[in-house]
Amino acid sequence: MREGAAHEQLRYALRSWAAHLPHRRVWLVGHRPRWAVDVEHLPTVQTGTKHENTTQAVRAACQHLDVSEVFVLANDDMFTMHPLPDGMPVLHRGTVRSVERALASRPPSDYMRGMRATRKLLKSLDHPDPLSYELHVPMPVDKIGMLAALDQAEHVTAVHKRTLYGNLAGLGGEEIQDVKIMYRAPRGYGPESPFLSTMPDSFEHGHVGAFIRDTFPGASPYETPGRR
Repeated sequence: MREGAAHEQLRYALRSWAAHLPHRRVWLVGHRPRWAVDVEHLPTVQTGTKHENTTQAVRAACQHLDVSEVFVLANDDMFTMHPLPDGMPVLHRGTVRSVERALASRPPSDYMRGMRATRKLLKSLDHPDPLSYELHVPMPVDKIGMLAALDQAEHVTAVHKRTLYGNLAGLGGEEIQDVKIMYRAPRGYGPESPFLSTMPDSFEHGHVGAFIRDTFPGASPYETPGRR
């Protein structure tokens, strides 16, 4: 969590998890908004790049003794739209090779360089055609396995840590398309969507943001009642 943001996506993500994602405790790693209550907080210094900050946050969670040995890793813009009575399933995006091909027209970026570097690292570790776990959905994580994966990638800039961990741990899982909704127009999702994720603009000004707010109108146990 970053300081200075409004964190309204987090508010509704928490509402969706409270309603639909079985769990015992919620840990916020980084910054905790003043309105957030009954959550555990693990502060971290966020002075690096986005990828460095998130990797540091995941490592901090995995190293903390009070975080459960298996936990669900989620960003503040990931929403569970329907009940998951059996817990969070393992989901992937298909092979890294196919994702690279689909995104080949994108301009160079740390994300794309990190994807290629992670694929090459996995190939060197006997995973010649790895799966991509870079979805905007929660992911079950084993602390020991994630730490071992991160230790393999200390030299990789912008490592795709979910992908690295998922392949080294042999998670497998079900293939889905990514659920990130980047635009204001009502396309790419519907009432049947089990998961959604948004950009700040699409959440604040788009149809998808209104849809999520309408789905979860009531406060969760993790926010101060009656305050915004």
